[in-house]
Amino acid sequence: MPVDITLIIVLVIALALFFDFTNGFHDTANAMATPIATGALKPKVAVGLAAILNLVGAFLSTEVAKTISGGIIKEGDEGVLITPELIFAGLIGAIVWNMVTWLLGLPSSSSHALFGGLIGAALVGFGIGAIDFGVLMSKVILPAVLAPLTAGLIAFVATKLAYGVTRRYDGKPDGRSGFRYGQVFSSSLVALAHGTNDAQKTMGVITLALISVGLLAPDSGPPFWVVVVCAVAIALGTYMGGWRIIKTLGTGLTDVKPAQGFAAETSTAATILASSHLGFALSTTQVASGSVIGSGIGRRGSTVRWKTAGRIAIGWLFTLPAAGAVGALAALVAHLGPWGVILDAVVGIGTIVFIFLWSRRDTVGHHNVVSEVAASGEAVVIAPEIEPKKVAK
Repeated sequence: MPVDITLIIVLVIALALFFDFTNGFHDTANAMATPIATGALKPKVAVGLAAILNLVGAFLSTEVAKTISGGIIKEGDEGVLITPELIFAGLIGAIVWNMVTWLLGLPSSSSHALFGGLIGAALVGFGIGAIDFGVLMSKVILPAVLAPLTAGLIAFVATKLAYGVTRRYDGKPDGRSGFRYGQVFSSSLVALAHGTNDAQKTMGVITLALISVGLLAPDSGPPFWVVVVCAVAIALGTYMGGWRIIKTLGTGLTDVKPAQGFAAETSTAATILASSHLGFALSTTQVASGSVIGSGIGRRGSTVRWKTAGRIAIGWLFTLPAAGAVGALAALVAHLGPWGVILDAVVGIGTIVFIFLWSRRDTVGHHNVVSEVAASGEAVVIAPEIEPKKVAK
């Protein structure tokens, strides 16, 4: 294999693993925002547990990886042979969008950022014929619409059931705090499910790159070493936190109580696990957000902050086209050859560093991720906060 191709493949694998890392800290909130908000788990304990379970979950299935490596982009005898340069460009688009939405604290879809980046790069390289729109519609677009609605409906019903069964605790301080123990299990299940779905997306990208240079046959699944490195990368990213998005999902959409947190996490896990089994590369972020909103609607006395939900929804709508636009621009530069790829890498790294430095102006960490832990309090009617009296000096 020529030296320049070897260099590009190494860069693609390195960038794919960095995307996996960003996916980890971007999506930690999906599993751990609600148990942190209710006080079921301490912030650092929560992200540590999520990291371990993401690592384990990555080894449980490869169906989603096959959707990416042999599904959305037509490759092989009857399709196109996508080049490593275009895969590299697609990853640039996905990472930049992930970093921008992390800076804004928006729980956007890392999955759709990846799909958008790859699609944008493929359109530049081969035109519209390179995209299998049947697979895109059935395994990406439709799940993106149906999954959060389904999860929200399940969470709504589960919350109603939880409060109906425990109605005798209405009005009693901390009456449903026992659900906090259930949250440890349900949030752990979400983290495990996240590993089975999201880590595979990077496995699929690396597998696609290896197929593109003939190191693997078309329609191959990810080799074991790819599974291992992707599992480790997403686990490390998860352990870093992603506190800005945890704060938005845990306290920005609704005030989460233990019973509704348990309901939201259970519905999220069920939806993700079912989709992973079917090979649907859905957005775990959209599912988790839908569950939190559904649980908020399901609890009497709860208020859903629809303005925040609207901002999140706008982010979802822009994810595919925005990441696709960046991926397409990076693909145009990558067509210049190895120097184009290097230029893409330099600009991409510079953008990432700039966003990180900008985020230091308003640091969010485990020490201030939640302004105040949501105690169970009055189970149905939430008493308004009383401002402390000013003491005369």
